[in-house]
Amino acid sequence: MKFTKRRAYRGKVRLVVLDWAGTTVDYGSQAPVVAFVDVFRRRGVLLSLEQARQPMGLDKRQHIQAICQQAQVVELWRQVHGRPPTEADIETLYTDFQLTLIERLADFADLIPGTLETIAALRRQGIAIGSTTGYFSQAMELLKGEAAQRGFTADCIVCADQVRAGRPEPWMVLQNMINLGIYPPAAVVKIDDTVPGIEEGLNAGVWTIGVAQTGNEMGLSLEAIKALPASKLEQMLGRARRKLARAGAHFVVDSIAEVPEVIAGINRRLAQGEKP
Repeated sequence: MKFTKRRAYRGKVRLVVLDWAGTTVDYGSQAPVVAFVDVFRRRGVLLSLEQARQPMGLDKRQHIQAICQQAQVVELWRQVHGRPPTEADIETLYTDFQLTLIERLADFADLIPGTLETIAALRRQGIAIGSTTGYFSQAMELLKGEAAQRGFTADCIVCADQVRAGRPEPWMVLQNMINLGIYPPAAVVKIDDTVPGIEEGLNAGVWTIGVAQTGNEMGLSLEAIKALPASKLEQMLGRARRKLARAGAHFVVDSIAEVPEVIAGINRRLAQGEKP
């Protein structure tokens, strides 16, 4: 006869792992899209915003590879270059993307409204602030400095090029836990505006919160959001919320400003012995 012993963590949330673009900075996650569109345009291929955004959340080299695998992009590339994009093309595009992103990143470094207030509220509860990003380390150094000038610093930042694989694999979240010495996974919350980011959290065994309005699923600046008719905004938001929920997010909010209330709810669930 075999017995299984089960333990339930009944403490509180100890670590929140945030995404950057679209979650804490860069309303609408504009910077990477601008860079992707620009580098493909230089090679005669005009990407739509939807084509550029579709793989968002992945490591940026993987993102370019995914764009190059889209049927319409393959055909556009073939019309210009007489063949599909090759691995050498992907490498060249990625190198160009890195340079372009670094040139433009500071233009998209403003904090999303509610970020500072939420971080302060979490810190008052003794919650550590970790983060993961699909950006490469050099770009993140620049963005980290820009964010610090605006009042936001994280206790830990892990980039996709610092682990064996980026999203949707769990390594960046787990590396945050290792670096900050925080466990179990039930005490950790991953917050992200992309499907791969939510999957990253689920694969790490932690709670997940999807961000619908300020990130990639809407893909609009704050000014563009404000200009939308109420009915159109609600329609688009509904679609974004449903997509993140279908990806497995335990909770979906419109912006980081709503996170403290969700954390309080998670704490109540933990006290009852619930797990992610």
